Amino acid sequence: MPRKKSASAFACETLDVDVRNEIGLVALNRPDVHNAFNETLIGELTNVLQALDADASVRAVVLTGHGGTFCAGADLNWMKKMAGYGPEENLADVQALALMLRTLYGVSKPTIACVRGTAFGGGVGLVACCDIAVAAHDAIFSLSEAKLGLIPATISPYVIEAIGARQARRYFLSAERFTAAEAFRIGLVHDIVPEPELDTRVNELLGALLVAGPRAQLECKALIRGVAHRPIDADVIAGTAEHIAAVRASPEGKEGVAAFLGKRPAKWVPASLRPKK
Repeated sequence: MPRKKSASAFACETLDVDVRNEIGLVALNRPDVHNAFNETLIGELTNVLQALDADASVRAVVLTGHGGTFCAGADLNWMKKMAGYGPEENLADVQALALMLRTLYGVSKPTIACVRGTAFGGGVGLVACCDIAVAAHDAIFSLSEAKLGLIPATISPYVIEAIGARQARRYFLSAERFTAAEAFRIGLVHDIVPEPELDTRVNELLGALLVAGPRAQLECKALIRGVAHRPIDADVIAGTAEHIAAVRASPEGKEGVAAFLGKRPAKWVPASLRPKK
């Protein structure tokens, strides 16, 4: 994964953000509290993700954490402050968290979670919201809310989609820690590598993502949302047929087929990834 070199266009208190080589790099930057999130981080991450999604020059987003850890979930001081809120304030605060998660899940471009160290509680939710998750071999995960007498409510739709209800029954209830190998086994992460190779693996994934059509990737994400968890009935079959017909007729669809038949890179492929002549 490319290291940040240029100054970020985003002025954030809790995030380190840069856009380089068509990639939005977003690092949680509260290492003193293991990148736990509070209301400031929640608001900043929501705004940054919305801005990157709207930026046509950005092809993919990588989410990681500074200081050798990914995210410890909710900041305990923030949670303590929330406990003193009235019902309306408490609900508004939680709704902001839910919006952040929904925004990450709904980004129209490919998203990658790059996980070092620990991902606890809401940090697991961030991992589950990303399209692709890669973790270091020594990363540790925990859905730790029950240990605090709480529940992983706002992250539950995304975590359950990633690992299934059966695994959620175990890890929501036990709140136990589990390894990257177990996270891979249950489907929370797609790949695990030695920590020194983590950035290299993310770069390999980014190279693959940048060769694919950006509009096709957006349509793929819409396709998954439209088909997942639905019976394969006449409506689904008709909808998928209509969807591919529309994509085939699109400018990007026509360009992709023409490039394949012409044995040339498609116009959207970055110059750095084109074969050298």
